[in-house]
Amino acid sequence: MRRLSMAVIAAGLLAITGAMPGQAQTLQENNETMFRQMQAARGLSSAEMNRIKKIFAGSSFIGQGNPAVTRHPLTFDQLRAKLGQDPKSYYRNAQFERICGEPFMAPLYDPATQSPSDAKVCADMFEYPNVPGMYPVTWVRANEAAELCWAEGKRMGDAHEWEGASHGALTEPDYFFGRSVQAMRAAHNAKHQATARFSIGKQWRSGVCATGSFKNGSCNGGSFTGCGSNTYPAGSFPACKSPLGVYDLDGNAAEHMNLPLSPDQMSSRSSRTLGVTEMKGSWFIWDIVRAHTHWSRWRAPFWHGGKVLARNSHHNYHLGFRCFKDVK
Repeated sequence: MRRLSMAVIAAGLLAITGAMPGQAQTLQENNETMFRQMQAARGLSSAEMNRIKKIFAGSSFIGQGNPAVTRHPLTFDQLRAKLGQDPKSYYRNAQFERICGEPFMAPLYDPATQSPSDAKVCADMFEYPNVPGMYPVTWVRANEAAELCWAEGKRMGDAHEWEGASHGALTEPDYFFGRSVQAMRAAHNAKHQATARFSIGKQWRSGVCATGSFKNGSCNGGSFTGCGSNTYPAGSFPACKSPLGVYDLDGNAAEHMNLPLSPDQMSSRSSRTLGVTEMKGSWFIWDIVRAHTHWSRWRAPFWHGGKVLARNSHHNYHLGFRCFKDVK
């Protein structure tokens, strides 16, 4: 048997992974790989990709986590073995694609009075970049999330749309306009508490969603250098889906959403003004650290609050987003 030298082994690994053993890919290298994969999986045009890349280029943080400290608990190949096929094939839904006009989106509607074909809006089935098997993007500011959705003809979702996607029925919005953010929140939560449920059912069940990862020991204060985005590949937990077929609303990354303070700030009414930030869902260590309530229609306190389109809106290692799209 021929014995390979360490130099030859290292060269082979470099050809496969693009990195030497023990050498992390840079954030930019990771992003370039992600761009190629998302374009191939979702059929994005060159013009759309150029707009997306320009937004990424304006940040030193956006990506699938700081590669120097991020340690994902599951790989794409492990997920493929778990599902028995490529995740991109496993999660294709022909009915949804006919309604939404593209892969990996789910129509939102009210099952009590409507059918999927009545949907006027679709939600990404997975967190951005909305490809099953890929890690969610984190360290993204709310304004960048809105711009990335616009870059491909989609939009940021309003709070009631995310809540409907999770609860299992998209119904008429109720924001209690004219009150303070916290008073709006309190009135909304009081109205919906009696019917509270999670995306996965009336009772929270540990281990069903991507909530069993770990927080780096070096993660003190949420710094980019110390905190890894230790997320799972999107779709790693097939049972972690809402009644409307939207995945990972709980677990993996928490998600930016638009909370309008007046009707003219509703993204669902084609607004480019938008309201204030709302953070939705739970994140990748939720079964270890249950930090707050998170049922589907629950609206959070105004944590790190500010205008969605502010250039300094909040970002961190477990905060991402997903896009929504109006059905034409």
